[in-house]
Amino acid sequence: MREHQKGNASELPYERFLRFGPENLTEAELLAIIIRTGTKEKNALQLAEEVLKLARYPREGLLGLHSVTIDDLKGIKGIGQVKAVKLKSLAELTKRMSAAAASRGLSFKSSGQAAGYFMEKLRHQDTECVVLVCLDSKGQLIAERRLSSGSVRMALISPREIFMAALECRAVNILLVHNHPSGDPTPSRADRELTDNVREMGEKMDIPLLDHIVIGDNRYVSFKEESWFTQIHP
Repeated sequence: MREHQKGNASELPYERFLRFGPENLTEAELLAIIIRTGTKEKNALQLAEEVLKLARYPREGLLGLHSVTIDDLKGIKGIGQVKAVKLKSLAELTKRMSAAAASRGLSFKSSGQAAGYFMEKLRHQDTECVVLVCLDSKGQLIAERRLSSGSVRMALISPREIFMAALECRAVNILLVHNHPSGDPTPSRADRELTDNVREMGEKMDIPLLDHIVIGDNRYVSFKEESWFTQIHP
């Protein structure tokens, strides 16, 4: 059976997809279908193999493409801007699908599980990102909203903005998660002030803030675990 699924050596990835299904194609073959065309010197499969070689850190393969830039991709002869954008879009979809699968069965009421879920998403970011995590009554993820990204001061993020997004998502509970690009997750004074303000508003609106988690380089700090605030609702 395996010999049959190898097919003809000259068979194109698209034809192999139709004959054997996507589960029997390599990542390079699947990528070649997206790339579609090659150059005079290299076919689409060879271009796909070059693209995958760019993905080394923090992950190899399709997930690793998320850290590869548009310019990196365009550095491969035969990969222009249109193909580079398609490949980056594929990488983003792959990351989101992986995150969605990873969230199943997790209780975001657990600070450790929540931090683990966001660790790889945020620890390699070179700018500060603030994420609102909207949860249902069982602590399951409803939605995550990136409130800001870039050179941001926590003091400029308003509780009003946070709860408008929470109401839109019909959240029962919320978490705040943000990263420190320096790698040190120690909360700043602005982090603490925002947390206190959000907790107070959450109590009034009956949408409690369960935790505020700060992500550093392979480590995190949880306001709840450090007992920096008392849980309003169990």
